[in-house]
Amino acid sequence: MQFHADTKCAKRTGWVTSELYYWHDTQNYCGFFEPGMTIQPGLHFENPETKRRFHGLVEALDLAPHLHALRPHSASDEDIHMVHPQSHIDHIAQVCASGGGDSGELTPVSRASLDIARLAVGGVLDAVDKVVAGDWDNAYVLCRPPGHHAEPERARGFCLFANAALGAKHAQQKHGLKRIATVDWDVHHGNGTEAVFYDDPSVLTISLHQNRLYPADSGDFTDMGTGDGAGTNLNIPLPPGSGSGAYRAAFEELVIPALEAFQPEMIFVPSGFDSCALDPLGMQMLASGDYAWMTARLMEVADKYAKGRIVVTHEGGYSATYVPYCGLATLEVLSGADATFEDPFAAVVAAYGGQDLSGDQKQLIDNVKEAFFK
Repeated sequence: MQFHADTKCAKRTGWVTSELYYWHDTQNYCGFFEPGMTIQPGLHFENPETKRRFHGLVEALDLAPHLHALRPHSASDEDIHMVHPQSHIDHIAQVCASGGGDSGELTPVSRASLDIARLAVGGVLDAVDKVVAGDWDNAYVLCRPPGHHAEPERARGFCLFANAALGAKHAQQKHGLKRIATVDWDVHHGNGTEAVFYDDPSVLTISLHQNRLYPADSGDFTDMGTGDGAGTNLNIPLPPGSGSGAYRAAFEELVIPALEAFQPEMIFVPSGFDSCALDPLGMQMLASGDYAWMTARLMEVADKYAKGRIVVTHEGGYSATYVPYCGLATLEVLSGADATFEDPFAAVVAAYGGQDLSGDQKQLIDNVKEAFFK
């Protein structure tokens, strides 16, 4: 249960997290429904357990000494204004000050949620600063609340502020980077990141997601950007039941060619592990090894064009049992630290029927390719 660093491939990987991230209180919702006379109070899907257990596994398996830990700072209004207007911040502040409640679509908050959301943004900005400065090669920000559904003027889908999008803006505005790419493998469409950059040719936004899961009316492959940003938004809406074969084919035939053509100077990964086989909110079938493989492929592109610069921001993932192993596999590849343990669920997931690329999955990938690369 130990890790050792391979000196040939060891990386300086930042590890940004805080106990306060786990204190963001999404209240006693039943999944994502507000309790009432016909809905018994329960536990909100976006609760601290999956992230806390991920953090705990990193410590328990002795990966932590191979990482460079940093406590996040609190982002200012000025920082958040890179994406969100003051009215958005004020709205969340008002809901929090009233004792909490739903701040947007499916996005409950408590009194401390705004302050914690500032720490989530701050952690991403800190990671960008460290990676661009060359202090770290790459970074993982294990933050709550998540961010990839947050639109400029609306909290949505458990997300308050657009964490990864704010990181990309920061990399451009503070550090002068010209071309940024985001690769979102959360099972839900990265609508918030898309909305921020939909007309911006300097940011390539890529989202692999389950077709019409959430938001149900977004993420179609024909949505490729507008104005000057036309052709810099790549949606890959995979059919339910997609596993290793579909995701790897989509990476090789769509994601990697798009990145190669764009040649980003930095890559952000809104990392949701709800595309794993054991997630209660998705119907995809990835194993921890698939996330490791996707991470390794992105690192190859980053080494070629971006001086290795990758910042991963934690998004969804609601299997407290399996998220920790998926996250650990991603961190292992980022850091170059080799494990002596094996994922106890890997053989079970690999045996699921339908892991190979199917005809309908291939047809979707072909349709996306024809539309995006024409």
